[in-house]
Amino acid sequence: MRDEVDSLLEAWQRERPDLDVSPMQVLSRVSRLARHLDRQRSSAFARHQLESWEFDVLAALRRAGDHYQLSPGQLLRETMVTSGTMTNRVDRLTARGLVARTNHPEDRRGVLVTLTPAGKETVDAALSDLLRAEHEILAKLTDRQRDQLAASLRQLLAPYDDGLQAKDAGSA
Repeated sequence: MRDEVDSLLEAWQRERPDLDVSPMQVLSRVSRLARHLDRQRSSAFARHQLESWEFDVLAALRRAGDHYQLSPGQLLRETMVTSGTMTNRVDRLTARGLVARTNHPEDRRGVLVTLTPAGKETVDAALSDLLRAEHEILAKLTDRQRDQLAASLRQLLAPYDDGLQAKDAGSA
């Protein structure tokens, strides 16, 4: 089986035989797959009138469990955006009735962002559509191949995630 990356690699090897283009075997495919995944995600979210960033915020609240609420600081860490960006996002989601701001019960100056019933229904439906699309993308792989791929990608991502955790620990 051949794909477009094979053709790209052959062309680079022909034009630049002095370079080791082997990383492109993996990373060009990861990049192309990411573009396909982004399209699938956007399509799944659009069916629920959501942008990707909206899903990210709603999903962070949904994953929080029980009361489906987080402080703005917790949302910042979950979504990796600036505080100004998060304020704007929460404002927009509040206007749509998908989240609400409530007073923090343990900090009179603080607020919590809470998923509304409409927000919960929306994020749950969007997640179901997203997972159907993601299952389709991975359908050609066996369970064992998926596990191996996940382990390999985890190993590649770990140093970047460790860097984020170290940065968060330093700012705490």
